[in-house]
Amino acid sequence: MPNPDSPPRRNVEIPEGLWIRCAQCGAMIYRRILEEHLHVCPECNYHYRIDARTRINQLNDPGTFEEFLPDLESTDPLEFKDRVSYRERLAKTKAETGETEAIVVGKGFVKGRPLIMGVMNPNFIMGSMGAVVGEKVCAAAERAMNEGLPLLMVTCSGGARMMEGMVALTQMAKTAAAIGKFDEAGGLYIVVMTDPTTAGVAASFAFLGDVTLAEPGALIGFAGPRVIANTIKATLPEGFQKAEFMLEHGFVDRIVHRRDLRSEIARIIDYCNR
Repeated sequence: MPNPDSPPRRNVEIPEGLWIRCAQCGAMIYRRILEEHLHVCPECNYHYRIDARTRINQLNDPGTFEEFLPDLESTDPLEFKDRVSYRERLAKTKAETGETEAIVVGKGFVKGRPLIMGVMNPNFIMGSMGAVVGEKVCAAAERAMNEGLPLLMVTCSGGARMMEGMVALTQMAKTAAAIGKFDEAGGLYIVVMTDPTTAGVAASFAFLGDVTLAEPGALIGFAGPRVIANTIKATLPEGFQKAEFMLEHGFVDRIVHRRDLRSEIARIIDYCNR
């Protein structure tokens, strides 16, 4: 029985977003703990998607990243409109993310090793590739070639941006050609595939790395598993198109936990510079 003389209990309000439930194992995680674990669940190692700036801060030595082409923005070549116009969608996404496009490129240092990197942002129209993403990938490859530096691409994309139609699709050939030129010059190209790396990005610069790493559990492939299953009317293998499946079948060189990416990238650069 409660003590009638004791003061009434107060309901303590927990600030919204202080705790989150893991999307994979269902564990309740204190948000600060999740951030300290680089946005990886400490219970099951589920790797959450992270934005480009967070990724850049995780990979680079503090204060060393220098962005280039930050003001390059998409136009609306097709005057595309579905539920809203493409211009409205771009404006809203820019306001929500604080970014001008779905990739950030620049020069950085990973454990003291200089390199040129591009990091895709899943929060910007699902990291889709339009003319600006293609241009930035090509610019990064050209700068890496001119400065004799390794090139790192962290991919996270739903594919070519449908709102730009054929303009977006041509970026597949354009980026592949730029990476080919970089390869002919003897450059080292490292790709880190994160969840998801699919469609036009997977079919172009993402699968052209000299060394291809992937985060655990990342979805990697061209068409999605449901599309493939419905098309060929067949049951797909367990874990089809997950990073672990891709590693087993030779499409990925190594699966690397997010906490180990900096060390692995530095090790690859050192090995290739021997």
